[in-house]
Amino acid sequence: MKPHLVVALAYDQLCTFEFGCTVELFALNRPELGVDWYEFAVCAAEPGKLRAAGGITVEVPYGLEMLDQADTIIIPGWRDADEMPPPALLEKIRLAHARGARICTICSGVFILAAAGILDGKTVTTHWRYAEKLLRRYPEITVQANALYVDQGQIMTSAGSAAGLDMLLHLVRKDYGAKVANMVAQRLVVPPHREGGQAQFVPRPMPADEHARLAKLMDWVRSNPALPHNLASMAKKAAMSTRTLQRHFKDSTGMAPGEWLIRERVAIAKELLESPASSLPQVAELAGFGSEESLRRHFRRIVANSPGNYRKQFSIDTQTLA
Repeated sequence: MKPHLVVALAYDQLCTFEFGCTVELFALNRPELGVDWYEFAVCAAEPGKLRAAGGITVEVPYGLEMLDQADTIIIPGWRDADEMPPPALLEKIRLAHARGARICTICSGVFILAAAGILDGKTVTTHWRYAEKLLRRYPEITVQANALYVDQGQIMTSAGSAAGLDMLLHLVRKDYGAKVANMVAQRLVVPPHREGGQAQFVPRPMPADEHARLAKLMDWVRSNPALPHNLASMAKKAAMSTRTLQRHFKDSTGMAPGEWLIRERVAIAKELLESPASSLPQVAELAGFGSEESLRRHFRRIVANSPGNYRKQFSIDTQTLA
């Protein structure tokens, strides 16, 4: 099968960190993963050498025509949210979207997709400091201002800087499954998974002691998913009142404790499903759902797929990327 081609867009005044995240995820050879990894290329939004943040210059071998071949396009920011992107770039983005290419943006890169007119009626995110400007300029778009990233299927958008890594790892997880994504995260020395709905920042900083207790609680729950956790038992474990625990969870993750717990259990179930060793009843028990019916219900809601179909798609014996 034709390798999956990821093309990153470079432009004058390139956002170096966001571009570096993209290169780190997709350009390196990863033979240790045991899968057919992506092919990677960079194309330039404009001719000539391009300046990048940090006083460096970038010389890019391909022009915008490379976007015609891309299966996935990554736009690592844009130099100025108030600057209209070049018409030739916008036209290539429209054509790529029309033929079904996946398009992902980091930080201000979403303004390119908005200017191309392919976000109408969709939900997106961006760096929190650009959210109001994006909504004001494009009212037909729903802006989820505090999300780390938003997955709309063909289009993914993320907040600034490090949130791009979360989105790109999410993309790898969708293509290759949780096991491979976790191995990539380990190589990057970053957390393997943060939900897209997690808050970009904590509006009310927690005291150090309470932050440590919440972190320890979350690690303990992840290590013991099969226990019958509930709000009261989690609050007791963290030595907090239930009201305080709920507030800290909302501020830290953007979710209530119960929803966070379900999503953690789904993440564990996904890893278990990628191995044929555990039956569905065993997966339900080990992940803490208690029953197959509960596993199926929550799995479908969060993953938009059934456990059985997910196993067929991402089992370590059958993982491929079209």
